[in-house]
Amino acid sequence: MGAVSNLLDSKGCDVLTVKPEQPVHEAIEKMENISAGTAIVMDEGKVIGIISERDVLRKVILRGKDIDDVTVQDIMSSNLTTVTMETSLDECMKLMTDKRIRHLPVLRDKQLCGIVSIGDVVKYLVVEKDFKIKNLETYISGVM
Repeated sequence: MGAVSNLLDSKGCDVLTVKPEQPVHEAIEKMENISAGTAIVMDEGKVIGIISERDVLRKVILRGKDIDDVTVQDIMSSNLTTVTMETSLDECMKLMTDKRIRHLPVLRDKQLCGIVSIGDVVKYLVVEKDFKIKNLETYISGVM
Protein backbone atom coordinates (compact mmCIF):
# COMPACT_ATOMS: atom_id res chain seq x y z
CA MET A 1 0.00 0.00 0.00
CA GLY A 2 1.31 3.41 -0.96
CA ALA A 3 1.77 6.52 1.08
CA VAL A 4 0.70 10.09 0.39
CA SER A 5 4.21 10.84 -0.89
CA ASN A 6 3.79 8.20 -3.64
CA LEU A 7 0.48 9.68 -4.71
CA LEU A 8 1.83 13.24 -4.79
CA ASP A 9 4.86 12.05 -6.80
CA SER A 10 2.50 10.95 -9.56
CA LYS A 11 -0.19 13.65 -9.15
CA GLY A 12 1.89 16.70 -8.34
CA CYS A 13 1.81 19.09 -5.42
CA ASP A 14 -0.03 22.08 -6.85
CA VAL A 15 -2.69 23.45 -4.51
CA LEU A 16 -5.10 26.30 -5.11
CA THR A 17 -4.94 28.74 -2.21
CA VAL A 18 -7.07 31.75 -1.31
CA LYS A 19 -6.95 34.39 1.40
CA PRO A 20 -9.52 34.64 4.20
CA GLU A 21 -10.48 38.21 3.33
CA GLN A 22 -11.12 37.40 -0.34
CA PRO A 23 -14.70 37.65 -1.56
CA VAL A 24 -16.24 34.21 -2.09
CA HIS A 25 -17.04 35.00 -5.73
CA GLU A 26 -13.29 35.48 -6.41
CA ALA A 27 -12.46 32.16 -4.78
CA ILE A 28 -15.14 30.41 -6.85
CA GLU A 29 -13.81 32.00 -10.05
CA LYS A 30 -10.31 30.71 -9.25
CA MET A 31 -11.70 27.24 -8.54
CA GLU A 32 -13.68 27.26 -11.79
CA ASN A 33 -10.64 28.35 -13.83
CA ILE A 34 -8.78 25.17 -12.90
CA SER A 35 -11.77 22.85 -12.35
CA ALA A 36 -11.06 22.55 -8.63
CA GLY A 37 -13.74 21.73 -6.08
CA THR A 38 -11.82 23.17 -3.15
CA ALA A 39 -9.24 25.76 -2.18
CA ILE A 40 -7.01 25.93 0.87
CA VAL A 41 -7.30 29.12 2.91
CA MET A 42 -3.91 30.57 3.83
CA ASP A 43 -3.03 33.46 6.10
CA GLU A 44 0.57 34.62 6.47
CA GLY A 45 1.87 31.29 5.17
CA LYS A 46 -0.28 29.18 7.49
CA VAL A 47 -3.14 26.87 6.56
CA ILE A 48 -6.21 28.14 8.40
CA GLY A 49 -9.07 26.52 6.53
CA ILE A 50 -10.61 25.03 3.43
CA ILE A 51 -13.45 26.20 1.21
CA SER A 52 -15.45 24.01 -1.15
CA GLU A 53 -18.19 24.43 -3.71
CA ARG A 54 -20.44 22.69 -1.20
CA ASP A 55 -19.68 25.38 1.40
CA VAL A 56 -20.79 28.04 -1.06
CA LEU A 57 -24.02 26.23 -1.85
CA ARG A 58 -24.92 25.52 1.77
CA LYS A 59 -23.63 28.61 3.54
CA VAL A 60 -24.30 31.27 0.92
CA ILE A 61 -26.85 30.26 -1.72
CA LEU A 62 -29.22 28.22 0.47
CA ARG A 63 -29.17 30.93 3.16
CA GLY A 64 -30.05 33.61 0.64
CA LYS A 65 -26.88 35.62 1.16
CA ASP A 66 -25.44 37.87 -1.54
CA ILE A 67 -22.27 36.15 -2.78
CA ASP A 68 -20.65 39.57 -3.31
CA ASP A 69 -20.99 40.36 0.42
CA VAL A 70 -19.49 37.12 1.78
CA THR A 71 -15.78 36.52 2.35
CA VAL A 72 -13.93 33.23 2.38
CA GLN A 73 -13.45 33.40 6.17
CA ASP A 74 -17.22 33.68 6.62
CA ILE A 75 -17.84 30.21 5.21
CA MET A 76 -14.55 28.29 5.40
CA SER A 77 -14.17 25.15 7.44
CA SER A 78 -11.41 25.74 9.96
CA ASN A 79 -11.40 22.45 11.88
CA LEU A 80 -9.15 20.67 9.40
CA THR A 81 -8.08 17.07 9.24
CA THR A 82 -4.62 16.95 7.72
CA VAL A 83 -2.12 14.25 6.80
CA THR A 84 1.62 14.04 6.26
CA MET A 85 3.67 12.66 3.39
CA GLU A 86 4.15 9.47 5.40
CA THR A 87 0.44 8.80 5.98
CA SER A 88 -0.71 5.60 4.29
CA LEU A 89 -3.40 5.77 1.65
CA ASP A 90 -5.41 3.26 3.71
CA GLU A 91 -5.37 5.75 6.59
CA CYS A 92 -6.42 8.55 4.21
CA MET A 93 -9.40 6.47 3.03
CA LYS A 94 -10.34 5.73 6.64
CA LEU A 95 -10.13 9.40 7.65
CA MET A 96 -12.17 10.57 4.67
CA THR A 97 -14.80 7.88 5.20
CA ASP A 98 -15.08 8.29 8.97
CA LYS A 99 -15.16 12.10 8.88
CA ARG A 100 -17.18 12.29 5.64
CA ILE A 101 -14.69 14.63 3.98
CA ARG A 102 -13.35 14.59 0.46
CA HIS A 103 -10.03 16.44 0.71
CA LEU A 104 -7.02 16.21 2.99
CA PRO A 105 -4.38 18.94 3.04
CA VAL A 106 -0.87 17.50 3.25
CA LEU A 107 1.49 19.24 5.67
CA ARG A 108 5.20 18.93 6.30
CA ASP A 109 6.49 20.85 9.33
CA LYS A 110 3.18 22.77 9.40
CA GLN A 111 3.73 23.91 5.80
CA LEU A 112 1.32 23.04 3.00
CA CYS A 113 2.91 20.67 0.48
CA GLY A 114 -0.10 19.21 -1.33
CA ILE A 115 -3.68 18.02 -1.16
CA VAL A 116 -5.25 14.63 -1.79
CA SER A 117 -8.85 13.97 -2.68
CA ILE A 118 -10.83 10.80 -2.32
CA GLY A 119 -10.77 10.55 -6.12
CA ASP A 120 -6.96 10.78 -6.13
CA VAL A 121 -6.70 7.97 -3.59
CA VAL A 122 -9.15 5.70 -5.38
CA LYS A 123 -7.42 6.27 -8.73
CA TYR A 124 -4.00 5.53 -7.24
CA LEU A 125 -5.23 2.38 -5.51
CA VAL A 126 -6.86 1.08 -8.73
CA VAL A 127 -3.63 1.61 -10.69
CA GLU A 128 -1.66 -0.09 -7.92
CA LYS A 129 -4.03 -3.08 -7.86
CA ASP A 130 -3.90 -3.40 -11.68
CA PHE A 131 -0.10 -3.45 -11.50
CA LYS A 132 -0.16 -6.21 -8.90
CA ILE A 133 -2.66 -8.25 -10.91
CA LYS A 134 -0.54 -8.00 -14.06
CA ASN A 135 2.55 -9.07 -12.13
CA LEU A 136 0.71 -12.06 -10.68
CA GLU A 137 -0.60 -13.02 -14.14
CA THR A 138 2.93 -12.81 -15.53
CA TYR A 139 4.27 -14.91 -12.67
CA ILE A 140 1.55 -17.55 -13.07
CA SER A 141 2.07 -17.70 -16.84
CA GLY A 142 5.81 -18.19 -16.34
CA VAL A 143 5.32 -20.99 -13.80
CA MET A 144 2.94 -23.04 -15.93
